[in-house]
Amino acid sequence: MEKKRKKIISYIGFLVLGFVLFNLVWWICAEIFQMKALPKPPDVYAAYADALDNGIGEHALASLRRICLGILISLAIALVLGLVMGRNKVVNKILSPLIYFTYPVPKLALLPIVMVIFGIGETSKILIIVLIIVFQLTISIRDAVRNIPKEDYDVLISIKASRWQQMRHITMPAILPEVFSSLRVSSGIAISALFFTEIFGTDKGLGFYINDSWNRIDYIQMYFGIFMLSMVGLLIFLLLDLLDTWICRWKKL
Repeated sequence: MEKKRKKIISYIGFLVLGFVLFNLVWWICAEIFQMKALPKPPDVYAAYADALDNGIGEHALASLRRICLGILISLAIALVLGLVMGRNKVVNKILSPLIYFTYPVPKLALLPIVMVIFGIGETSKILIIVLIIVFQLTISIRDAVRNIPKEDYDVLISIKASRWQQMRHITMPAILPEVFSSLRVSSGIAISALFFTEIFGTDKGLGFYINDSWNRIDYIQMYFGIFMLSMVGLLIFLLLDLLDTWICRWKKL
């Protein structure tokens, strides 16, 4: 128990240290450039009251909802495709060329097409996030499944375990660490893309908030929106770390 408490304190300590270093670098850059477009951290944080009046909380929740839905949908699709492709060579040979062909295409370039087909509402914004991260998740899961030694299945096969039992007791525990690692990378990409998807056809979301503040030359609120977007990312990363620690407890054994 004491060891676990020290680990939590150490984890929080590193987060605080990272936050302090980030603000220190930001403050130094602001002092060097002395530009209105690069305000000092205290000036930005002091504007939280105005941000609350501007509905920053609603904008943050809208962005968080879109990211979470995009990640969950992508994960569901990627798990099905990755597991099937990893265990079935024929399916892998059929689907791999399709994924390899579409994966390098910049998904933001498809934003106009998606908006024409699905409109400029929530569907198109979530769909772009899905298109951006689903291929990376699928490839990571497929490769993780293929890297499981065949000998790991021998015991269950010898007792005539079903495919579901093999997946539950061997496949899923083996690929979960890779899934969480890929989710961390994919989440960062999704958050980066969110800004562009929220510029069009919405009046809610941190992307809209940042762009609107920029158009009004309100740099303080623009930076506060950027700060809130980073907090949304931090929240997602903390949640993934928590789930990884809780679900993959066996890694510590």
